[in-house]
Amino acid sequence: MTTKPEVWFYHLERSTLDQVLPTLLEKTLERGWRALVKAGPARLEAVDEALWTYRDDGFLAHGQAGGPHDARQPVLLSDTGENLNGAQALFILDDAELGATEGFERCFIIFDGRDEPALQHARGRWKTLKDQGAPLAYWRQTDEGRWEKAA
Repeated sequence: MTTKPEVWFYHLERSTLDQVLPTLLEKTLERGWRALVKAGPARLEAVDEALWTYRDDGFLAHGQAGGPHDARQPVLLSDTGENLNGAQALFILDDAELGATEGFERCFIIFDGRDEPALQHARGRWKTLKDQGAPLAYWRQTDEGRWEKAA
C-alpha cells in the first residue's frame, strides 16, 4: 500500500509567487529533497527566469524538463509532472493538475487568494482531496508576512 503525501495549500495574499516559491524551494533543498515544479509553459518560463535572478547574490540551481540532465536537477520545472528527477516535493502552480502523487513526500499547491477563480479552484481541490482522505494542511500569511498553519 502506498502512502498518500501530505498536501499543503499555500494561500498567497500579501506576497507574490515570485517572492514565495524560491524560499519554499530553498527549504525543500535544505531538507535534502529534490523538487518538481508543475505549471503551464508560460508560467514555467517566468519561474525559470525568477529562479536565476530572485537574489542579487545567487540563484537557485534548476532545469526545465526535456534536457539531457533531468535526473540530476535539484529543482525540475515541468508541464507534465513526470518525476524525472526523483523529487520528494511536488509544487503545483496555477491550475495545473495534481496528477499522480505516488513517490512524493509532500505536495504544495500554491494559489493567489486575490484571484477569485484561483481561490475557487483551490477550494474545489481542498474538498476533493479531503473527501479522498488526503492529509491536508492550509497555510496563510500573517499581517507580518510570516506563514502560519491555519488548518
